[in-house]
Amino acid sequence: MPTAGGRKAQATPVTTAVVIEKPMPVDLRVVGGVESMTAVRVKSLVAGQLVKVLFEEGQDVRAGDLLFQIDPRPFDEAIRQAEANAARDTALLRQAEANLKRDAAQEKFSRDQAARYQQLFAAGVMSREQAEQYKSDADARGEAVGADQAAIDSARAAIRVDVSNLESAKLQREYCDIRSPSEGRTGDLAAKEGNLVRAGDAELVTINQIHPIYVTFSVPENRLPDVKKYMAVGKLTVLASLSSNLDQPEAGTVTFVDNKVDNTTGTIKLKGTFSNANGRLWPGQFVNVVLRLTTLPSAVVVPVRAVQMGPSGEFSYVVKPDMTAEMRPVVTGLRVGEEVVVEKGLQPRETVVTEGQLLISPGMRVQSKKGRSS
Repeated sequence: MPTAGGRKAQATPVTTAVVIEKPMPVDLRVVGGVESMTAVRVKSLVAGQLVKVLFEEGQDVRAGDLLFQIDPRPFDEAIRQAEANAARDTALLRQAEANLKRDAAQEKFSRDQAARYQQLFAAGVMSREQAEQYKSDADARGEAVGADQAAIDSARAAIRVDVSNLESAKLQREYCDIRSPSEGRTGDLAAKEGNLVRAGDAELVTINQIHPIYVTFSVPENRLPDVKKYMAVGKLTVLASLSSNLDQPEAGTVTFVDNKVDNTTGTIKLKGTFSNANGRLWPGQFVNVVLRLTTLPSAVVVPVRAVQMGPSGEFSYVVKPDMTAEMRPVVTGLRVGEEVVVEKGLQPRETVVTEGQLLISPGMRVQSKKGRSS
């Protein structure tokens, strides 16, 4: 603006930044929760007295580790009784088989005798009564053979029952030793040594798997097409960080997308799997989640403060080489933190105004103050 004496107006001081070109991650930032991949509530399958607890609360355990032992003596006695019943019925089977062999031999002899005497009767050498007597004896021997076969079938059926009872008794005995079904960390102990427990009663302890672990989060439903598109190309990286340590996030990959959108919130649930080798993520925690969809390899980036909104849309002031301001319409895209991607209107290495836009107008001379570049 000229002064009264015709002198040129002094340049207006503004803060500027240089437009840069760099890779720009395309991220979704939400809040999520940590949950165990498996959470097992350990219960007893048999009733009895708890005689041993073989772990400490909060201890890491592996699959198959012995956790509890219930008094096995009643179950050992049941096994011995089942074994005795099986031995008894096996002996009865052998006796029935021996009887069958004996009676079958006697039946054959009696049948042969009856046939010979029947021939003698036909020849008139022997009376009818004698011939009928031998035939009746052979029939009686046949009935004995049938009874022996029935006894064998009964003994075999009893043995099958005994074997089933024995296997059941052994299984019940195995249930006395309660082992960890999975790897994880034990929680609060609900029963102490000496307590009586019942089958299917409240859990004795809960085991949460810590390595690996899930982080569950939800994204807006309008971003689902992007998620599906980039998942079709490769695995999506997800970062999770605690509020107290945002600079050191844990990295995982998306392994689950829910099969429906929650129409009450307009979001869809996703899960990321984390190795969690150092145990920083803990079930029940809230974490800051960054879902990295892709990375723009050569994005034109400026500070968010460099973009203003005017009557005709977004614009930026560009400082030309002659230190005059030029109003430039721009089209912005992705915003990450304090930076924004400019899709149209700016070129790398141009200088833009980040502070002082209200003090200048197109063509006005400006004086650049040192500012932070994007």
